Amino acid sequence: MEYSILIHKAKEGGFWSEVPALPGCLSQGETVEEAMANTKEAIGLMISCFREDNREIPVEDEFTVHRGCVDTVAG
Repeated sequence: MEYSILIHKAKEGGFWSEVPALPGCLSQGETVEEAMANTKEAIGLMISCFREDNREIPVEDEFTVHRGCVDTVAG
């Protein structure tokens, strides 16, 4: 299974991550690589819990991420 992972820079340093298809699946790390590794582990643990509870494992719907600038006027 493949899941999209969003990595955010943490204000206090390091990085934190989330998996949109698995609400509540969050992790963190000092580097992007560490955050990715920790997140992959968290995904595996979450899927194991779904299996143990005989719950359907969420499948990610296809989605796109867009970034854009918003013009602001200083007031």
